[in-house]
Amino acid sequence: MKALYQKYRFYYRDSLKLAIPIVLSQIGHTLVHFSDTIIIGQFAGTAALAAVSLSISLFIVPFVIALGISYGITPLIAQHNGRKNYTECGRLLSNSLLLNAITGVILFVIFYLGVLFFIGKLHQSPDVVVQAKPFLILLLSSLMPLMVFNTFKQFAEGLGLTRQAMYITIIGNVINILVGIVLVKGMFGIAPMGIKGVGYSTLIDRCLMAAAMCIYVFRSPHFKKYLNDFEFKNIDRERIKQLLKIGAPVAMQSTFEVSAFGGASIIIGTIGAVPQAAHQIALNLASMSYMMAAGISSASAIRSGNYFGSGDHHQLRFSAISNYHIVIVFMSCTAIIFTLFNHLLPWIYTSDIQVITIAKQLLIVAAFFQLFDGTQVVGLGILRGMGDVKIPTILTFISYWVIGLPVGYLLGIILHIGVIGVWFGLVAGLASASLMLFLRFQKISKSNKLMMIKDLKI
Repeated sequence: MKALYQKYRFYYRDSLKLAIPIVLSQIGHTLVHFSDTIIIGQFAGTAALAAVSLSISLFIVPFVIALGISYGITPLIAQHNGRKNYTECGRLLSNSLLLNAITGVILFVIFYLGVLFFIGKLHQSPDVVVQAKPFLILLLSSLMPLMVFNTFKQFAEGLGLTRQAMYITIIGNVINILVGIVLVKGMFGIAPMGIKGVGYSTLIDRCLMAAAMCIYVFRSPHFKKYLNDFEFKNIDRERIKQLLKIGAPVAMQSTFEVSAFGGASIIIGTIGAVPQAAHQIALNLASMSYMMAAGISSASAIRSGNYFGSGDHHQLRFSAISNYHIVIVFMSCTAIIFTLFNHLLPWIYTSDIQVITIAKQLLIVAAFFQLFDGTQVVGLGILRGMGDVKIPTILTFISYWVIGLPVGYLLGIILHIGVIGVWFGLVAGLASASLMLFLRFQKISKSNKLMMIKDLKI
């Protein structure tokens, strides 16, 4: 272990220095839904908590599509910055801002109409659907400010400037929690809004965060040399294609995974509101650790992009392997936490004994898939930085929709194992993705095309 540490020490420190602010910023996206779930679970009851589960399971699809499209700029910025091609960075930013704004509008319209038409046809409890619909519409309304925020966030992170987005995200989440409690409970003369209260608090939070990140990028001296060519006259079809060439597959990769979890939630909802509420609790906690791993993945994409852009493939492989080591250690810690405290963590969300009983069982399953979840998302990040997005997209589809969800349906519904069976299907999907993406990285990084040193060992 000591020899391994000495070999990768520089890369561990470099990766962690870049990753920690991104991790904290990534957690912020999940903390919005984390705080929403806690506030509703504590103040609005089990039916409302199930409504949050249904809403977030449906919203997560446009959410990750939006984030995926916005991620297209990061490896491109990292590669151009590695080549010291600063003017192209500003041009890419103007194109990315327009693309993301249009994406936000399109996603809102499509999923708003979809909510009105489909939500009542998913065989969910009627009282759950009634509460879920207005909350989900408010979440969809927050997509546009979210896209503006993420445009500037991903631009800054592509340049290795990660701290400001972290600070803005932390402050935004404090605001979200405080405003959510006030609106849900009805304080200071405001009538209690129930589940709609957390919807409004999320929308307000994301609008403020978008404004703050925009002001930071345009006023900070760090970005001055990159913004000389930030003009909308530099918008052109080729740069939009470049952004979509990376962003669209990234969006599809994320969509295949989270839609599988969303599909699992809908399958579990046919069993009943109590299992669905328990599923939301366990999934919410697992999402926290996933978003931390996604932060490490983003850092690995940036460094892979830097080294790939400069042609230093030797350091690219060392950096990539160090990120695998980091995520394995981190996700092992979260697995231990889920195992040791599975009977306590659900109490954060609810006091319903039936819900807690199921949720603590699901947390043991969540502990089991932590390593798979972490390594698959880091594998995606490394390959994204190298510009390899098409084959990983196919691999994620196979993992989640050919293996994960069908196995979950078979175990949970056909074989009557219930919610635990559905989650074992998700484990199978994550394990498949983790293995296939690692093998893909090994193949590419050792290929003659990248001129890797053949005797380099992990």
